Amino acid sequence: MSALVARLPERTTPRMPEQHVKNEIRTILKHVAHLEAAIDSIGDGDDLYEAGLSSLDTIQLMLAIEKQFNIEIPDEMLNRNLFRSIDALANTVATLQRTEHSA
Repeated sequence: MSALVARLPERTTPRMPEQHVKNEIRTILKHVAHLEAAIDSIGDGDDLYEAGLSSLDTIQLMLAIEKQFNIEIPDEMLNRNLFRSIDALANTVATLQRTEHSA
């Protein structure tokens, strides 16, 4: 785990409003990804890979999201489409929060 991911505080909130989740993801992207475009210029549906997201950034992003939202992304969900956009990431977080906190 990188030092940047380690510095993010762990969250235990069961379910956050969608826009809050997207804002948290943007904050995480600012800390762990080395995007060519400024995060504020990237729309929720814009392709993060086109904005410069690398495979290493993807791993750091996954670890930080798992820590921030207190979730675990199952291996079968790990694919390029999961990390394609802020919308895709927020939808995944919401799905996993519903699944993990209803169990």
